[in-house]
Amino acid sequence: ASVEQANIADVDAHAGASRIPILFCGPLLHRLGHAFIPDLGGCRIGDRPIDFHLDVLRQFGAEVDKRPQGLYLSAPERLRGTKVDLPFPSVGATEQVLLTGVLAEGVTELRNAAIEPEIIDLIAVLQKMGAIITVHTDRVIRITGVDRLGGYRHRAMSDRLEAASWACAALATQGDVYVRGAEQKDMMTFLNVFRTVGGAFDVGDEGIRFWHPGGALRALPLETDVHPGFQTDWQQPLVVALTQATGLSILHETVYENRLGFTEALASMGATIQLYRECLGGTPCRFGQRNFLHSAVISGPTKLHAAELVIPDLRGGFSYLIAALSAQGTSVVHGIELINRGYEDFLGKLAGLGARVERVA
Repeated sequence: ASVEQANIADVDAHAGASRIPILFCGPLLHRLGHAFIPDLGGCRIGDRPIDFHLDVLRQFGAEVDKRPQGLYLSAPERLRGTKVDLPFPSVGATEQVLLTGVLAEGVTELRNAAIEPEIIDLIAVLQKMGAIITVHTDRVIRITGVDRLGGYRHRAMSDRLEAASWACAALATQGDVYVRGAEQKDMMTFLNVFRTVGGAFDVGDEGIRFWHPGGALRALPLETDVHPGFQTDWQQPLVVALTQATGLSILHETVYENRLGFTEALASMGATIQLYRECLGGTPCRFGQRNFLHSAVISGPTKLHAAELVIPDLRGGFSYLIAALSAQGTSVVHGIELINRGYEDFLGKLAGLGARVERVA
């Protein structure tokens, strides 16, 4: 795709279904000196405050006014470099610092930064545009502000979260799928878990083939974490496959406190899943003393039966599709527009893989 510079006056962000508009704040403040961001949407998978973002912007010198319809931000003077120490390595807050710091006056130092492959890819783009960014050890990123950025050519990285979702679909349905563009280097933690459970994969020059090789799947202990740990977005699709594994799988979610809410529908389909407020992982997490149901024990294998489902969030929604494909009978899934946010033409891809799927409304 080609994007050209434009004269920006007003932006209709359609923010109700996404959290992306908050990332426009820094660039808009640099460009216009002010920005209005409508109320944010996004998946209801836990407490996802924008305080990290607002605190960061204030540190750069922005003024933030919370209004009933959204946020009004202004920068009477040029934003200035600052030192930011994130309480948690948030991907969104790290992106905010990068997008704001590249044009801020002086040097910005970010500590406890997220280091996901998507962050490194964004840094590569900004460097091509003229930014000066150094990634140090121990999650430290240093940004030297420049006066302007230029155009660039870049091939966007593949979506490793979508790739893992299709892999889990193959595992749960005893299927076989080739994901073009999937890259081993970005999915090594997932691939280890996939193989441990009993899945098979083959890394090619242009993608990765995932399949169920036959035989029983194996239960395992699993704990989500920030990169390079097992990503929280991989957890929900894998849980469906774990309902078909022999034994007890123990899951500890450490990133989002309400990410296991989707399992209630799986239980209604016949899955045996018990949720716990205690930390069942190797180490206590920040949710351990806050009374959240953030651990699970999954007993399998269990036969799933068809059900009528309402999609709660993006990854949970795709997980429901996997469960419906694994179940006996015909399921009806409502709210599939949420899945469109993260899975392009997913119905066409499912049909191409042999699924009997039809959009009814």
